[in-house]
Amino acid sequence: MERTLILLKPDCVQRRLVGRILSRFEDKGFNIAAMKLIQVTPEMAKVHYAEHVEKSFYPGLEAFITGGPVVALIIEGLEAIRVVREMLGATSGLKASPGTIRGDFSSSRQMNLVHASDGPEAAQREIGIYFKEEEIVPDTPTLTPWLRAADE
Repeated sequence: MERTLILLKPDCVQRRLVGRILSRFEDKGFNIAAMKLIQVTPEMAKVHYAEHVEKSFYPGLEAFITGGPVVALIIEGLEAIRVVREMLGATSGLKASPGTIRGDFSSSRQMNLVHASDGPEAAQREIGIYFKEEEIVPDTPTLTPWLRAADE
C-alpha cells in the first residue's frame, strides 16, 4: 500500500467541491487514512513549498494557500501517488483532460483545486508537515477484497 498527501485547496473548499472530489477517490477504491480541516500558516507554506520560496510567484502562491481553509488528507492504496495524479489531470485546468478532476472543475493554473504529492519522498515529507503519526488511522475496509485481488 502506498500513501500520498492530498490538499483540497481553498478554492475547492470555497466552491463546495470537497464532497464531490472526495467521492472520486473513494469511488476509485482508495482508503482515507487521515483527514482534517486546517488553516495553512505562512510557516507551513514555506516548508511545503520550500523549493519555490525564492521564486517571483511565491508570494501569490503563499497568499492563495493561506487564504482560506484547506482539507488535508492521506489517501492510501495501490500505486496511490501515480493514480491520484492521473485522476487530477494537468496542473492547469485549461489543459487538463475532461474526466479528470481539474479538467471537470478547474479553469486555472493556480486555482486548480487539489495538491497531491508527486513522488514517494515528497509524500513522506508532506505528510509529516500536516499530520502527526497518531492522527493516521490504519484501517482495512471490509470491502477491500472486492476491490482488488489478494495478490495485488
